[in-house]
Amino acid sequence: MLSRNLRIACRRYSQSVTTFRTSEISPAQQNSNQIGLFYTLDNDLCKQLYGHGGLPKCFLKQTKTFTETTFMIRQPALEIIECIKATDFNKPAIRYVLHGEEGTGKSMTIAHLLHYAHQEGFLIIHVPWVSNWLRRVSRYKEMANSLTKEGFVDIPLDAAAWLLHFKTQNQHLLKSGELKVSKDYEWSKREKTPAGSTLLELIEHGIVRVKYACDVVDTLLHEVKLLSNTKQCKTFVAIDGYNGFFNPLTNLHTPTKKKVAPEEVTLTASFLELTKNDWTNGVMLLSTDAIAHPEYEQESYLPKYLLYRKGFDHIDPFVPIEVSNYTEKEFMTCASYYRDRLWLRGSPDIEKELKITSAHNPYRFMELCAPL
Repeated sequence: MLSRNLRIACRRYSQSVTTFRTSEISPAQQNSNQIGLFYTLDNDLCKQLYGHGGLPKCFLKQTKTFTETTFMIRQPALEIIECIKATDFNKPAIRYVLHGEEGTGKSMTIAHLLHYAHQEGFLIIHVPWVSNWLRRVSRYKEMANSLTKEGFVDIPLDAAAWLLHFKTQNQHLLKSGELKVSKDYEWSKREKTPAGSTLLELIEHGIVRVKYACDVVDTLLHEVKLLSNTKQCKTFVAIDGYNGFFNPLTNLHTPTKKKVAPEEVTLTASFLELTKNDWTNGVMLLSTDAIAHPEYEQESYLPKYLLYRKGFDHIDPFVPIEVSNYTEKEFMTCASYYRDRLWLRGSPDIEKELKITSAHNPYRFMELCAPL
C-alpha cells in the first residue's frame, strides 16, 4: 500500500493537473466550461496536420521542451466551431477573419480549428503563412515567368512544397480515390492528367514535375471548388496572414531586378480566386496580422487597415472574430501549466509581476518565462 504522505502528494498533483488540463481532446465536444484549459494532441496527428507548417516557431521549440503538444481552449475557436455547426452548407461559404494585436494567438486559433476540421472530415486547404511566399529574402528562391498566365511569375518550389503539405494533411481522404478531376489537363505534348484521374494523381504530378507546380495548384483549387459544389467533399480553407496578399511590396525580383507585386504571383491569383464566396459546402478562415507588413507602421490591427481597400472589398462580407489577450483565468491557468512543465519557477508572487510586464499577452508571457 502507498504511504500516507505519498497518497497526499499524488492527490495534490492530481488536483493541480485538473486546474489546467481537460481530458476532452475532441474539439467538437469542447465547450465554454473548458475555456482556459489545455488539451493534449497525439504526436502522429501533429505531424500530419502541422508537420509542414501551421505552428509558430517559438511554440514548436516549447513543445520540444515540454515533450508534448497542448492547445489552450479559447473563446474565439469555440465561437467559430459553434458557427460552423449551425452553418447551412447549401449557401456560399462564410468567411471568418481573425484579427487582434500581435502575439494574442491567432495562429494557435487556426491550429485548433484545423484539428476540428480534420476530425469532422473536411478537406483542408491550409496556407501556414502567406509571407513565406512573398516576403522571404533568399537569393536562391527560384522564380520563372508563368507559361500559362502572361505577366505573372511562378515560384514553383514553394508551390511544390505546399502540394506536399496539402497531400499530408488530407492523406486520409485522398487515398480513398473518390475525389477526381472533372476534365483533361494538358501540361505538355507528352504529359497530361485525363478526366477521372484522382486528386492524388494530380498532386503527385505537381510534386514530381516542379515546373508545373503552380499550374497544378491552380487546377487543384479549381477542382476542389467544383467538388464542394457537387457535395463530394466539405472544404475548410485556412490562410494565416491573409493580408500579405495585399502588401504593396514583396521581396521578389525578376532576373532584370524588377520588383514583383503580390498580384503578379500566380499563387496569389489562385488563392484570391479560392477565397471568393462563389462556392458552397465550405468554410473559410482567414487571419490578418500586422507582421505580414513589417516595413509599414499600421494605424490599427483591424482588418480595415491591414487589408487595404482592395483586400477588404475582396472578402466583404465577412465575420470578424477578435483574438484578445489572456483573461485573468487564462493567464493563471497558463502560469500553472508553465510551472508544471518547469518553464516558470520562483515564488508564487512572480505571477503578479508577469501580469504587469506581459500585459496578459500570450506571446510576451511565454518569452518572459523562458529564462526564469
